[in-house]
Amino acid sequence: CPVVLAPKNNSVAMPPPADIVKVAIEWPGAFPKLMEIDQKKPLSSIIKEVCDGWSLANHDQFALQHADSSNFYITEKNRNEIKNGAILRLTTSPAQNAQQLHERIQSSSMDAKLEALKDLANYSRDVTFAQEFINLDGISLLTQMVESGTERYQKLQKIMKPCFGDMLSFTLTAFVELMDHGIVSWDTFSVAFIKKIASYVNKFASDISILQRSLAILESMVLNSHDLYQKVAQEITIGQLIPHLQGTDQEIQTYTIAVINALFLKAPDDKRQEMANILAQKQLRSIILTHVIRAQRAINNEMAHQLYVLQVLTFNLLEDRMMTKMDPQDQAQRDIIFELRRIAFDAESEPNNSSGSIEKRKSMYTRDYKKLGFINHVNPAMDFTQTPPGMLALDNMLYFAKHHQDAYIRIVLENSSREDKHECPFGRSSIELTKMLCEILKVGELPSETCNDFHPMFFTHDRSFEEFFCICIQLLNKTWKEMRATSEDFNKARKRV
Repeated sequence: CPVVLAPKNNSVAMPPPADIVKVAIEWPGAFPKLMEIDQKKPLSSIIKEVCDGWSLANHDQFALQHADSSNFYITEKNRNEIKNGAILRLTTSPAQNAQQLHERIQSSSMDAKLEALKDLANYSRDVTFAQEFINLDGISLLTQMVESGTERYQKLQKIMKPCFGDMLSFTLTAFVELMDHGIVSWDTFSVAFIKKIASYVNKFASDISILQRSLAILESMVLNSHDLYQKVAQEITIGQLIPHLQGTDQEIQTYTIAVINALFLKAPDDKRQEMANILAQKQLRSIILTHVIRAQRAINNEMAHQLYVLQVLTFNLLEDRMMTKMDPQDQAQRDIIFELRRIAFDAESEPNNSSGSIEKRKSMYTRDYKKLGFINHVNPAMDFTQTPPGMLALDNMLYFAKHHQDAYIRIVLENSSREDKHECPFGRSSIELTKMLCEILKVGELPSETCNDFHPMFFTHDRSFEEFFCICIQLLNKTWKEMRATSEDFNKARKRV
């Protein structure tokens, strides 16, 4: 009996169309609906379909939002981000929600007001809601509440201080979230509002949330408006900010350094050195070293970034010297070279070395400048006409000679006693090394928005760039000796440092 084989089923299950997304949609008091959303259909018709399923009228007053922690509204712009299996929620439209919250935060009931501000702080993260609330002049309402808050609720502060603190915290949080969307210009705020925010840096120092939001607002004001920078700089001092670095909350420390960096970055050129001097007087680096870098906790990425920014902004103060050529006719500048020679050689010179013919002294100076490792033995001022590193190299050499005198004299004398081909010329080395440090430390460049590469040593010394140089010049000389290098090996030795 012949066997009859059943025909093979060659059909393959087809994947669902790319425009169809399967989701669950929630509505309070009802079972979630499982439905397929056709991404080619207008969002309004999908919302109408959902409303009809629950017999809800006025579908234009409803919207869909993600049912996760973000609660973000779904719009025509972002609907393509919906994934299969997503859980959505049918809710009031952004316009309706904004209108309701706008009314609720003006309630005479403190409990109702507090709950409304808490909701506002949460919803303001969503740019769709934020636009609707801002359209109702919501930013102005919040700033008026902040400006009049302490006077209006003086009794409340005494009786229900925690409640007042929460209200202010939620108000400031909502303000920060709304402003972060970049819809409203920072140039629109009054001096009264700035004064109030600045006052919170001191008045509510013990309330972490209020302090954090206040610092965030001050930073944004400074970074986003030249006029506000000037007003904030008048209201807040480094002395007021320093205590917040001495606490234990790393987030507060991070925001505090961010405000200092913003003030530093936006300061006019003629004010930056003045600000750097104030930071030195307040021993900012020492405080950061003690309470941040050496604290018994890991440094998070944002803190590392702010430390890096402070480092770059400080090193950038050297840009002017780095780009300044030496004027061979400037006696004050030439005196620096004379001082380098004096420190290195006067101890071994004859007491009356200033006597004798001009030719004899010139010959002696030329000999000494050669020992110092200058390229131009007759007129070493010419060695500092290249920018970078310009006069910054000479500044480093003088600092090394004065603050590490024994090491300076040893390096100069060691090299002057070597064979010519094995000497590590101090002058040339210093110029090349300074140029290399400028490149490594990005002197003159704006801080990167993503870099967090800071050097702890920067915070151990007020003259950290010069100290970097002093360490490196000694390492270079040590490496040179170990390599038994010649002048042709200069770049090899430099790279090993």
